[in-house]
Amino acid sequence: MIQAINDNNRELVIKWFKEKWGSPEMIISSGRYDCSTLPGLIYIENDVIIGLLTYVIKEKTIEIISLDSLIENKGIGTKLIMFLEQLAYKNCMLKIELITTNDNLRALKFYQKLGFRMIKIIPNAVNEAREIKPQIPVIAESGIPINDEIVLEKYL
Repeated sequence: MIQAINDNNRELVIKWFKEKWGSPEMIISSGRYDCSTLPGLIYIENDVIIGLLTYVIKEKTIEIISLDSLIENKGIGTKLIMFLEQLAYKNCMLKIELITTNDNLRALKFYQKLGFRMIKIIPNAVNEAREIKPQIPVIAESGIPINDEIVLEKYL
């Protein structure tokens, strides 16, 4: 079941970020965020979060800051995005955008299949973020150096 992050489930969200990421801090070219305090959506089953999406609103745009799923290829991420699109549409938002890194090939495939388009590459953005948060890996598990950010967007 999908529900909005609220005061009743915020502790579960904080626990999620501590367990899955080690820290709720996200540093990307659009800003520095504490994901555990952002608005968002959770996919929950049996009082356990199995998917989580956080975002910020900037004028008529929703920017996705994080999207995670415990179970891959079960449609959890897709359902969270579709739910967010419905919220955006109901609230007269014009587009959804997000930033991912150059190594995140699964995310690039996932978002493009959902209609997102790559609109910009920000060279060296991850290298700059690493100066603030040194624990950001230099090389992905795939062996790809993590240097750049890619901005994707979808008009509603």
